[in-house]
Amino acid sequence: MASFRSGELTLAFDDIRPAHGGTRAVVLVHGFATNREENWRRLGWYGAFERKGYRTIALDLRGHGESGKPHDPGAYGRAEMAGDIIALMDFLGLRSVDLMGYSLGAHLAALAAVTHPGRVASLVLGGVGARMISPPPSPGAMTLAEAMRTGDPQTIAEPTLRSFRLFADQQGEDRLALAACSEGAGANLGGEALRSLAMPVLVAAGSRDEIAGDPQVLADAIPGAKAVSLPACDHFSAIPHALFKAAVFDFLEGWLE
Repeated sequence: MASFRSGELTLAFDDIRPAHGGTRAVVLVHGFATNREENWRRLGWYGAFERKGYRTIALDLRGHGESGKPHDPGAYGRAEMAGDIIALMDFLGLRSVDLMGYSLGAHLAALAAVTHPGRVASLVLGGVGARMISPPPSPGAMTLAEAMRTGDPQTIAEPTLRSFRLFADQQGEDRLALAACSEGAGANLGGEALRSLAMPVLVAAGSRDEIAGDPQVLADAIPGAKAVSLPACDHFSAIPHALFKAAVFDFLEGWLE
């Protein structure tokens, strides 16, 4: 396992260089309650980027995978988590990369692009849409943190919360760290911040992804951004979909209209 230090935490990452040629580097940022192995390697993204000649870099976010897992919500400020992406680039000596995030990873990638625009050549935001701008009201009495902390997942009535809890259990993630991560401070990016993005941006989400909302609404808030809706996909089934991969490579290679 390769690792680097970001502040007081040790974070794990992969750095896969193509066998033949290729000068572009992509940094992949996974979603909540998963990790670099599940979100990217197992679902075929490492191989897809390698075949296209990209240097492929992916980190485990703090609180996830093989990275440090503090149980203090104060360790999960969104600015600090976005800063981990830039810290990894600094550690590897990368001035500028193509940056791709999914779900929570997309929020962090967007924040990194807003705060360090010169470091991001292009930006792919997956698993997000209208609700990145206008989050839905609280789903009910139970919070995501409470869903992670409860001893009995059968007490989780709200389907989205139950899905995240069961997914975390399947991945063997530290539920107390995830609970703390869900309570980390940091507001969603507003329209003014999104309008400042000047690099090429792709927004992609499943057509049935109620967590993300309509990707076109988010793309309309970002100058020149492209939107792709993945047919019949929800928040979880969109990640490995061949159409998602095709859209990402069409975008990165300048073919997406």
